[in-house]
Amino acid sequence: MKKKILITGGSGLLGQYLNIALNKDYELLTLYNKNVGNCKAYQSYQLDISDFSLIKKLLLEFHPDFVIHTACFSRPEICDSQEKNLVYKVNVEATEVIARMCEKINCTLIYTSTDLVYDGNSGGWLNEESKVNPVSLYAETKLLAEQKIISESSSYKILRTSLLIGFGLNHSRNNFHHMYQNLKNGLRVKLFKDQIRTPLSLLNAADMIKTICEINIPSGIYNFGGIDRISRVGIGEILCDLARLDKSLIDIITMDDILDFPKVYDVSLNTEKLQYYGIKPQQIKQAIKQILDNIPDNIR
Repeated sequence: MKKKILITGGSGLLGQYLNIALNKDYELLTLYNKNVGNCKAYQSYQLDISDFSLIKKLLLEFHPDFVIHTACFSRPEICDSQEKNLVYKVNVEATEVIARMCEKINCTLIYTSTDLVYDGNSGGWLNEESKVNPVSLYAETKLLAEQKIISESSSYKILRTSLLIGFGLNHSRNNFHHMYQNLKNGLRVKLFKDQIRTPLSLLNAADMIKTICEINIPSGIYNFGGIDRISRVGIGEILCDLARLDKSLIDIITMDDILDFPKVYDVSLNTEKLQYYGIKPQQIKQAIKQILDNIPDNIR
């Protein structure tokens, strides 16, 4: 009998890739809210994650072996555009409810947090014990959600996820997707030179989470990123080289050039803890090449 996985945020940027990666080997129930994405191709259910009574009912009835919790108000700018109380309800309180229910039904919770919880002034190559210092509402709520999981659940994997690169499916989009389309259409793009991350491709991230479901790694916090320390400019230049796009269209800027931007300079991740269990991310050039080899039909 196949094990069961429930995915929250199944129509999101990462969620749709998880649907594809996990459906064959697991009994999948994928949840979506306003946009269905590719969830319509799988066993799915429309749900507002802030409807706590419904999420409890669904978890009791489906009784998954794993919950992969990706649903949230994502990215700093999205959180800043919402009422603060609503952001807390969705990002923190809903996570607490899900963690408590996972404990009740003896289910493992896999939670996608963010590298932005770390202090960006600590010099990079951060491990899981490095200083945290969230400077945005988004990062603050993700860190609070981590704390709720640790207090409520005994079986959990918290993945402090780095910058995800690749193409959004259906309605979903990210900065990499917009950058590619603009460069392909001969439009200029503005990229930071002073924010350092360890980007991870959406394809690789979904495969790594599948592996986490397959092997028994201990409960805890894990850095979840790539292995190359690089700026947004560096990502853009590699993309241009591999896709034969015009690098002269890149305008190099700093975070100071964006008004009220929450400055996080270097949150490059040391992923040795996860790699110890055989879960190894791709190098950035390999990741971008795989992304370009799998361009969705709607943007070719």
